[in-house]
Amino acid sequence: MEEMYGINYSKPEVILMQETGIGVAEAAARTCYDSFQNSENEAIKYIENHIPDDSTCKEINSIQESNLLHDLAWTHFHHSILEHVNLSFLIRGTSRGVLQEHARHRMQAISVRSTRYTMSSVINAFVASQTNSDKDFFIDKILSFDMFVTSDKEYNKIEIGAMYDKLKYQEKIVKNFNEIAVAKSSLNSLEEFSGNPEALFNALEGGKKKRNVGDAFKHIITDNVKVDMVVTFNLRSLKNYLTLRNSGAAYFQIRWLAQEMMRKTPSKYLDLIIKKG
Repeated sequence: MEEMYGINYSKPEVILMQETGIGVAEAAARTCYDSFQNSENEAIKYIENHIPDDSTCKEINSIQESNLLHDLAWTHFHHSILEHVNLSFLIRGTSRGVLQEHARHRMQAISVRSTRYTMSSVINAFVASQTNSDKDFFIDKILSFDMFVTSDKEYNKIEIGAMYDKLKYQEKIVKNFNEIAVAKSSLNSLEEFSGNPEALFNALEGGKKKRNVGDAFKHIITDNVKVDMVVTFNLRSLKNYLTLRNSGAAYFQIRWLAQEMMRKTPSKYLDLIIKKG
């Protein structure tokens, strides 16, 4: 947790899920120059006169250093070779605001937690709160979800109160609100548990989820909402990302994310994209 501009924020978690190694990038570079015999790695030398078998490919993928790649990266700036290296990160607890910044990096594969499919619990909490118009129930329930990067409880209550007010306004102007908020098979629970918001919430949570419920309610959430995502960069794109986003000029939340991604990136990759000293 860290304070910025008077507000406390939680920081994201990052796990490196997959790495392809640097060996294929050296093999690609030596294919360009037909210089396999100059490699310090025996598995690369083997390629000159042989089609590599599974065992050799495993050796190539386990290579930890490559003099050629270092020269290409730092002497000749031939960074296209680095596109043969890929890393995949699982990111948890960054914000929707960071997601907007992330999307500006074109060369990446990104899969993000969808608000279309994952807002059921929020909507269920509101529907349950309406059985006795209990705004405090909604606020307390959403607080328990830990769904914001802001970690100041009183500030988050304001945020949740605004969500409630927007939903309340929508409920007043939409005649079939419950039908768009709750799965048809769960509508009978509204009468069965009338007057008991906790019991109704549990019944709705245990029932069938309303398909694409987020379509009607995405407007209630802000950039403070946490998102999880998996991103895959090739090493050249990761170099660009870390150079720009670890800068003091970058938005502070994406800077935190870039710093955590650097911490989880093995040195054999960082040595090719981050200048020491």
